[in-house]
Amino acid sequence: MSVRDPLRLLNLAGKSLLTYEALAISALEHLPIELFPPLFMEAFCGRHRKTLKALVQAWPFVCLPLGGLMQTPHLGTLQAVLDGLDVLLTQKDHPRKCKLRVLDLRNTGQDFWRMWSGSSVHVSSSSSMASVAEDGSRIEKPLAPFEVFTELHLKERTMNEFLTYLLKWVEQRDPFIHLCCKKLKIVSFPMDNIMKVLSMVRLDCIQELHVNCTWHLSTLAMIAPLLGQMSNVQKLFVSHIHLPDPEEWNEQHIVKITSQFLRLHHLQDLYLESPFYLEGYLISLFLPRCLMNPLDNLSITHCLLADSDLTHLSQSLNISQLKSLNLSGVTMTYSSPELLPALMEKVSATLQELYLEQCGIRDSHLEAILPALSHCFQLTSFSLRGNLLSMPIMEKMLRHTSELPSLSRELYPIPQESFSSQGIFQPGRLAQCQTELLEILKDLGREQDCRGKCSLPGNAMLMDMCPVESEIGT
Repeated sequence: MSVRDPLRLLNLAGKSLLTYEALAISALEHLPIELFPPLFMEAFCGRHRKTLKALVQAWPFVCLPLGGLMQTPHLGTLQAVLDGLDVLLTQKDHPRKCKLRVLDLRNTGQDFWRMWSGSSVHVSSSSSMASVAEDGSRIEKPLAPFEVFTELHLKERTMNEFLTYLLKWVEQRDPFIHLCCKKLKIVSFPMDNIMKVLSMVRLDCIQELHVNCTWHLSTLAMIAPLLGQMSNVQKLFVSHIHLPDPEEWNEQHIVKITSQFLRLHHLQDLYLESPFYLEGYLISLFLPRCLMNPLDNLSITHCLLADSDLTHLSQSLNISQLKSLNLSGVTMTYSSPELLPALMEKVSATLQELYLEQCGIRDSHLEAILPALSHCFQLTSFSLRGNLLSMPIMEKMLRHTSELPSLSRELYPIPQESFSSQGIFQPGRLAQCQTELLEILKDLGREQDCRGKCSLPGNAMLMDMCPVESEIGT
């Protein structure tokens, strides 16, 4: 008999019990632990709300990963589970078998259900069972607030009925319930609703925050104090914040926003898209007193940065261990020539990914950063698409980067030789450039790695070369 056969028998036992729902509920106190997950799955699929409610009250595990069973939120199931929790919350003495302290509504926990359903994917049960044993020693102690984990994606004009019901339930049971959200996305949502949701969420539980809203700077400043309370944020994405009209400009908004970074002691990844409001103020963000720990990933894209910004960025201790740097859309044309090389030198020891797309980089800029780039021995990929470079500098680039042992992906723009003197794209000239670049790779002893594959989607020509993958396109 295989290891999975007993699990299938348990599923059959669960189906049999649900044929007599009243009997199943009355038998929960004496039911083996192994029967609870398959019985819960059968009750969930069959929408047996009374059985679900009773199973919650006797659940023998610390966590109920309900979200792992729901492809889409189901209000009826949520109501049945929360009704069961209500019984637990009002009882002075919990049932002997019940260990439940966490309801997880995130799209996680599939391994738990696969293990008990007899899936061919083998998952060790040691962690789940260990948590039961560990929590068993704490049952007699005062119970901490019950935790409900969820992911919030606020993108509609109004909240859906699932979220509305959950928030109302949590609000009515405060402070006995902690609503925890590790990943929060705010895309397009009325400010009143945002403030209401955030008032009920444990802000110090948030580890990843996305703000992609067409807000004015004053709106971001208004919500900034809440950002400061998200002390455990590791990833922060902010984009599409609008600059105010000149007559509405208020420097205090910038100070109010950047001062909150003082509290983000665990920040590892920072992504700022179109942060025009930071021009000349980047020093406020990257002074050592603001970002306490080195960043892993930094992306500041599609904006203008003053020379002082780039200077202080290259001097900041916070970027000394960067793995990924993205400055795409940050115009370098008017920057002092020594700023970009200084920045590259600062990050060369640890950098793995570099993106300098549409930065107005010319041959002179690239020539200046080649020495630092040659020291980026951890670099695996970089992109220079959207810049205006000549064939000679691209050849020089290939010869420098051929010494980098980890580099496997390079994305280049269309060489300027592919255009006529009037700026008209010439496909024939591009084909000749491709051939020349392939010859360069062969000259570097990499002819067996080269495979020419050309296509023309729209106005972009692709040329793949392994281990160098070059995209020649605008």
